[in-house]
Amino acid sequence: MAVCAAPERVALGPAPGPWIVAGSVNLAPATPFGVMGILNLTPDSFYDGGEHTTGEAALRKALALSAAGADLLDLGAESSRPGARPLSPCEEQQRLIPVLDAVRERLPGIPLSVDTVHAATAAAALDRGAVIINDVSACGVDPELVDVLAERRPGYVLMHSQGRPPEMQDAPSYADVCLEVRRFFAREIDRLVKAGLPEDHIVLDPGIGFGKTQAHNLALLAHMEDFLEFGRPLLVGLSMKSLFGDLLGLPLEARGAATQTASALLWERGVFWHRVHDVAGVRGALRLAAALAGA
Repeated sequence: MAVCAAPERVALGPAPGPWIVAGSVNLAPATPFGVMGILNLTPDSFYDGGEHTTGEAALRKALALSAAGADLLDLGAESSRPGARPLSPCEEQQRLIPVLDAVRERLPGIPLSVDTVHAATAAAALDRGAVIINDVSACGVDPELVDVLAERRPGYVLMHSQGRPPEMQDAPSYADVCLEVRRFFAREIDRLVKAGLPEDHIVLDPGIGFGKTQAHNLALLAHMEDFLEFGRPLLVGLSMKSLFGDLLGLPLEARGAATQTASALLWERGVFWHRVHDVAGVRGALRLAAALAGA
């Protein structure tokens, strides 16, 4: 695997462009970072699958994430872990919509993101008050999702993945992973803007663990500032991932400190948004990084 070129600069305190979401709202936290709390509604997600599959349990988790300081919540009803079984939009919505309605009622002020690859689910979620679509497929699973994005203009997380969850970790291969992800972002931003989604509605996620080996993941994380060239906020989801198990020998339940440390280091490289399970712990690490950068 070819390595990436050395970074030209390191960002101390990212200053991204605005992130406009549905309703023309600019998501602008008071802090110099943003934390997206993960609410998994699936029985088979790698970290907390099965813990929040009932409406009551999911609502308790949403309230806890909000109380811990999440700037927004990301609800997912279809697992995207390697080898996960795809769901039909109908199955996905049966899990998602009741919880989305309950969270919207109890937490009317917190922005909601929905993690889906399906146009029908995205449309249903936006109808019920979600303002962001977090799509691991870049509209590759359901091309009609592009039409929903263009018509409804929500916030959109554009994520890179090589392959789909059932087979994405079989044999990931890149000549230069950083260059190829940059080319992907350039191509897909252009496609979405031409379709009708304004560029300031898009944030970029390099897709750590999605069709990448450990070497690919580390190369991307070490050169995250490369993606600032697009002028869009960066979002990274590496919370509790197997990267920390492979690199540090940590079991799943012991990866919290590694996630906090990596999040702080990535903030210094320009990553504004952090998608995490442990909102309080990561917020603390980010506050410390921001305080030291401003000292």
